[in-house]
Amino acid sequence: MAALAVAVLAVAVAAAGAQCPAPADLRAADGSRVCAQLYADNSAYYEQCCAGAVLLVEPGTDVPYVPSNWAARVSSLVVATRCELTVWDKAGKKGHSRRFSAGAVPRLQEVRRGLLGSWNDAIKGYYCKCN
Repeated sequence: MAALAVAVLAVAVAAAGAQCPAPADLRAADGSRVCAQLYADNSAYYEQCCAGAVLLVEPGTDVPYVPSNWAARVSSLVVATRCELTVWDKAGKKGHSRRFSAGAVPRLQEVRRGLLGSWNDAIKGYYCKCN
């Protein structure tokens, strides 16, 4: 019985550490398809990325102006299978842009934006489409 309790606790601690979901696993609570998930937090440890507040992006979503509580806040993202997320670093879909295809990007600070910048906390507009 004690071994079972330790195993359950270990699974709970691992889940609390947050790890990026697989692109094929992206679904809303009602089971509908999600184009991408944007996360407010990342970490120096990959197994702790894709954490914090989550913004679900539905297929076909076109957001030239990210809501103020999400502007320049995205630090990790996951794009669903057969989907593509295009992001901009200036409101109104202006400035630098970048396309992310299906997959996880646990640390946007490792993705270059321009000569000296990164995409960490830089997304101010996005468009997501799925096939």
